[in-house]
Amino acid sequence: MRVIAIDGPAGSGKSTVARAVAQRLHLRYLDTGAMYRAVAFAVLRAGGDPSDPDLAARTAREIELDVGLDVVMVDGMDVTSDIREPDVNQAVSTVAANADVRRELVARQRRWAQTQGGGVLEGRDIGTVVFPDAELKIYLTADPAERARRRAAEAGDLNYEAVAADIARRDAIDTTRSADPLSEAEDATVVDTTGLTIEEVVDRIAGLLTTTSRSEGPV
Repeated sequence: MRVIAIDGPAGSGKSTVARAVAQRLHLRYLDTGAMYRAVAFAVLRAGGDPSDPDLAARTAREIELDVGLDVVMVDGMDVTSDIREPDVNQAVSTVAANADVRRELVARQRRWAQTQGGGVLEGRDIGTVVFPDAELKIYLTADPAERARRRAAEAGDLNYEAVAADIARRDAIDTTRSADPLSEAEDATVVDTTGLTIEEVVDRIAGLLTTTSRSEGPV
């Protein structure tokens, strides 16, 4: 099973890069962050409080969740756009800090990779928790101002200051939570995407794979 793990904070380019790497390597792609967003959405849709640990955990265990390349389904409903709404943005870090939610979704992520025969998975704990033995671990980062600029451009209707503040808030929660905090795996390669094109980042990752394959091959 071939697994490529791509981790990093919001706005570092994970989703775009992971998709491109998966296409280059002819592997399936999984956005694990969308799974946490889907749980947050489901809790909010039911009128619940995302900070209620038991409710969030029960929701994670019970919902029917299908995260595809371009479509996210929750209980048979297309929520691809809904999970990117501001209320979900505000709730997702709280839900993702829930140890029981993480336990359930990590199990689902591992089953997904087993079913697919591997893939490119992106998130915040892929190389440290989900697949610590991944063939290649990448930790993407970028200058905070660049990360905020990218997110503001993606959102379209949000100003830079609001996005920068939200990214700082999420960084603080993600890196200090007790359950699987965002961190670099010891054997991850850090790639700073500031000022690089997507193609340049993908080329760099592909080059790392080539080097890894050669070093592990017969001498």
